[in-house]
This record gives sequence, C-alpha cells and structure tokens, in this order.
Amino acid sequence: MRLIRFALISAVILFALATAIGLLLPSRVIVSRAVDIAAAPEKVRQFTHGIDRWKTWVAGMGDTSVHVFNAADAQIGNNRVTMQLQNDSTYVTLWTGRSGSPQTSTMRIIPLGSITTVQWQFEQHIGWMPWERLGSMMNDKILGVMMEQNLSTLKSVTEQ
Repeated sequence: MRLIRFALISAVILFALATAIGLLLPSRVIVSRAVDIAAAPEKVRQFTHGIDRWKTWVAGMGDTSVHVFNAADAQIGNNRVTMQLQNDSTYVTLWTGRSGSPQTSTMRIIPLGSITTVQWQFEQHIGWMPWERLGSMMNDKILGVMMEQNLSTLKSVTEQ
C-alpha cells in the first residue's frame, strides 16, 4: 500500500513539475525564415500565388499523398491547407492536421529595389498540457529546415 501511494504521489508531483516548466514556455510558437531573391515581385508571385503553383518549389508537392483541389485548398499529407488571405504582398494559409491543431502560415513578398525578400513563417498556438509545450521546442528544428530548403528552391527557380 505504501508503494502504491508513493508511486501515485510521485506521478502527481512529476506531472505538476512538468506542467510548471511547460508554463514557462511561450503559448505561441513562431518559426520564420526569409530569402532575398534577385527577381521582380511579379516573377516571385508566379510561383507563390496559389497552392496549385507551389509544386515547382515546395518539396513533396508531387507526392501521391498531395491532392490540390484548387488554388486555395489542398490536402498535403495529413494536413488540410486552406488559403485564408491572398493579396499582392501577403498569403495566409491555415494548416490543420488530423489532431485538429491548426498552424497559420504567412508568406510575405517584400520588394526592396532590385531584389525581393520572401519571408515565410508558421505560427502555432500551444495548449497548456506539458507534452504540447515541451514538444513545441522541436518546431524550429523540424519546420525551419524544411522552410529553408523550400525557400532556397524558390530562389533558384525564380532567378532562372
């Protein structure tokens, strides 16, 4: 009986400690990357204006698990991607996974003289559960590398 009580109290204390540490982490995680492209903004928009145009620079868009329904709606692997806002300088998409946790992706096209800066970010709101908060520390390592590779491909395709 003492062993069971000790195990139960230890589990509660560990959960409370993990929750307290998790609450020290931010409830919103933003992963952002940018690239300077030596091309006019109009040329960059040819490749970014609509989900159906991403296949030339986003890795995996040619995969069989990707279904692009139209320029504003797609199923990319386990994520449903929906265009929320689209204008000349900003594209906002909502990425919803099977778990229902949405991520907002914002891509900005910023003309700066003879170059165009493309800034791409993913934003996710994290719940209070300790495994959600602690797991969010990997977002930059996972998403950041993918974003850098895709932006590099966009740069090379656009500058041709």
